[in-house]
Amino acid sequence: MFIRTNTRGAATAVAAAAVLGAFLVGCTSVSTSQGPGDDVPYAAPSANASAMVKAADDAAAAKSASDEASAGAEAAEAAGNSPEAVRDAFAGLQATLKDNCTPGSANCAYFLGRVNVELARLDKAMKADAQGPGRFKEPLAWISTLRKTLNGDTSTANLEKHRSELIGTRDRINTWMQGHPEDYR
Repeated sequence: MFIRTNTRGAATAVAAAAVLGAFLVGCTSVSTSQGPGDDVPYAAPSANASAMVKAADDAAAAKSASDEASAGAEAAEAAGNSPEAVRDAFAGLQATLKDNCTPGSANCAYFLGRVNVELARLDKAMKADAQGPGRFKEPLAWISTLRKTLNGDTSTANLEKHRSELIGTRDRINTWMQGHPEDYR
């Protein structure tokens, strides 16, 4: 029995190999001397070369677009790191002119904090101005005095305590800037 089982297994394996071989021969026998058979579209060698050139051109265009986008991002980042224009910072401070608050009221913390931030933006912009900080000597001195008064404490309680100094500095700078439009336009 042992011999029959091995013979049957070998016969089955040979039959399977023959069937598989027939399938493979059938697949490869479709070709002609002109290329693949009728069931496979024929592509001329020039079409392949044209497709390769187009792919290379597309890749070069994509790289160029990527490089331009990267350069644009770098320029935007550099602009984000560049100092703010004095006129823009001053416009932010001017936006607070019609506002005021009573200490202890709900919006006082926001308002005084905003005035403080706008004065800091203006201070930074004036110091970074292309014509030098000497152009804004008086406003920078007033902001410096206010900074010494606040002593680095920007808590609501301290800002409310020095409310008149904050608003007074804002108003003095506004009056000075209105009298010197050539300095920030």
